[in-house]
Amino acid sequence: MKADKILVNLKQVFSPRDIGRPLRGEEMNQADILENAYIAIKDGKILEVGEGNGYEKLKDDKTEIVDLTGKTATPGLIDAHTHLVYGGSRENEFAMKLNGMEYLEILEAGGGILSTLKATDAASFDELYDKTRNLLEHMLVHGVTSVEAKSGYGITLETELKELEVLKKLNEDFPTELITTFMAAHVIHEKYKDNPDEYVDIVIDMMPEVAKRNLAEFCDVFCEKGVFTAEESERILEAAKKHGFKLRIHSDEIENVGGVDVAAKVGAVSAEHLMVVDDEEIETLAKANVIGNLLPGTTFSLMLDTYAPARKMLDKGMAITLCTDSNPGSCPTANLQFIMQLGCLEMKLTPIEVYNAVTINAAYSVDRAKTIGSFDKGKRANIAIFDAHNIDYTLYFFATNLCKQVYIDGELVVEDRKLVK
Repeated sequence: MKADKILVNLKQVFSPRDIGRPLRGEEMNQADILENAYIAIKDGKILEVGEGNGYEKLKDDKTEIVDLTGKTATPGLIDAHTHLVYGGSRENEFAMKLNGMEYLEILEAGGGILSTLKATDAASFDELYDKTRNLLEHMLVHGVTSVEAKSGYGITLETELKELEVLKKLNEDFPTELITTFMAAHVIHEKYKDNPDEYVDIVIDMMPEVAKRNLAEFCDVFCEKGVFTAEESERILEAAKKHGFKLRIHSDEIENVGGVDVAAKVGAVSAEHLMVVDDEEIETLAKANVIGNLLPGTTFSLMLDTYAPARKMLDKGMAITLCTDSNPGSCPTANLQFIMQLGCLEMKLTPIEVYNAVTINAAYSVDRAKTIGSFDKGKRANIAIFDAHNIDYTLYFFATNLCKQVYIDGELVVEDRKLVK
């Protein structure tokens, strides 16, 4: 079989190992690092990766040869936790944070998520579509080819459906693959504060329509002080499971209220944040095979010192990812590369651990490991090309976009850090 396209003379190729499950513990520091390498593509899928001139047998006079001398290639990056669809913005809260006002205090004052609920409700479909597409463009030029995106800024079914329909349309129109999550359980609106069970019922009552329209694959809930209790979160997730949703849970972001036990009990694919998780809970997650989706950008943006204990998680055999948590309040960014750099600088992860976190492990977190996340033959040819001689340099040279090219299904979609029109 001859290749349609071969990327040649790559200084380095980072090739994660897909062992049939997420990488855990010490496995996360293992990968195949190919030098003077090539990537052969056939019908939009990986045909072969190798070193030297082994590609000669794979080409004929119709094969396109792309010379990438001195560059580094990785699988397309995967952002496994975002809140992309929202109206308005919250830069007015920036000064509050700088003056020491804490996240939950801003929420209690009617800001935070509550202000975004109002702006999202008021925004038209087209306004939300354009805003979200702009964020996806920023992500794509930074090498991100697949994104998990949540609803959660609609207090009514109508607004939740509007958010999810925006994601559905973008999945059809834009090259980035979107994996959608229903998250009406993001905040309890003011009018339900005295009767949160009523809003839990409302969230559960939304599920049949979301499922019928096939608008979401996962369901998530914000288990946190002042939001949803462990008991309320469990009730929502158990109902979601009955409607065919796979499960996630925001847990241990600001305070520990029992979300980890819920994640293990209901069989969640992932637990998000985990900034204040304790040793016993880490062991619980490891035994239950729950992936820890870690969001260091949130800690950075909120100016806290509670980075998730990633090293301890690996020591105890957990699987982890790194994600942006891109949202209008606690982490307004679309730059996964910067999050990866925080993974090294603040969480003390190695470059190999970081790249495994945003490729093969992230693929398992969004249930796409059969098609993306590594360079195994037959997987989609989603590839990020960096203007660097090795993966270490892409993390050492921080806060600068070094992604020169991006391929999705073997087609060039980013060239010289700009979208290919």
